[in-house]
Amino acid sequence: MNASTMMTARIPLPNRGHIPPDGQNRWSWTLRGRILPLLAAAMLAPQSLAAAELRVAAASNFRHAMEALAERFEAATGHEITVIVGSTGKHYAQIVNGAPFDAFFSADVERPLRLEREQRIAPGSRFTFAVGKLVLWSPLEEFVDAEGRVLLTDAFDHLAIANPQLAPYGAAAREVLESLGLWERLGGKLVRGENIGQTFQFVASGNADLGFVSRAQLETPGRTFGGSGWEPPQSHYSPIEQQAVLLRDTAAGRAFLTFVQTEEARALIRAYGYDVPDVQ
Repeated sequence: MNASTMMTARIPLPNRGHIPPDGQNRWSWTLRGRILPLLAAAMLAPQSLAAAELRVAAASNFRHAMEALAERFEAATGHEITVIVGSTGKHYAQIVNGAPFDAFFSADVERPLRLEREQRIAPGSRFTFAVGKLVLWSPLEEFVDAEGRVLLTDAFDHLAIANPQLAPYGAAAREVLESLGLWERLGGKLVRGENIGQTFQFVASGNADLGFVSRAQLETPGRTFGGSGWEPPQSHYSPIEQQAVLLRDTAAGRAFLTFVQTEEARALIRAYGYDVPDVQ
């Protein structure tokens, strides 16, 4: 059961069946190029190549989904993946300063695009792997109403958001508050997390009465969250399109990013509360 069915104020989930494809950023050796048979062959014979170790930097919101993807890939290929979780802004700075990451799974488009323009990635490797959704959530039952009007009241002391300068989910939260004319008004009540993971902990622990979190954090398989929530309409904030890039062009790195584009991986990403783009 996902979090939306357990909240007093039911969060309506949008139709995930159609998202415009990101065709301009597909790899020449992606699904469109019939790479799946090659990937399948590699996965059927994992011992034919030496096992490799990959270091993958992932946005905090994508932590649980990434760990599940890594586990599937490791079991199929024999390669090992170390996941380094953090804010997208900090990961970008670390990459620019020479951090030894093999791949980067961002919470936005901006940083992967910058890395591409700076020629720090494998050419043609940038692609969209997920589209995130924002939720205003409180662990308290009936605290957040179905239209988010609690934001207009004095019922709370602290509202948690991720740092808009570092975390795309924080930037999206700011957009929502600005669209409602509340950014300046609620400034004194804002508690900023370094990333969306820390923001979620602020709310879950009760240090903040409510906060803007990722829908994926509430829909993690095997974990249940009660409380109440409101999913802002997409018109209130820019789509949180999340892209990945390959930083070190290796066979194992290419295989992993290709695996993430398979239907098996896409279904797993959906199960963790994300929308996924259409495959061309």
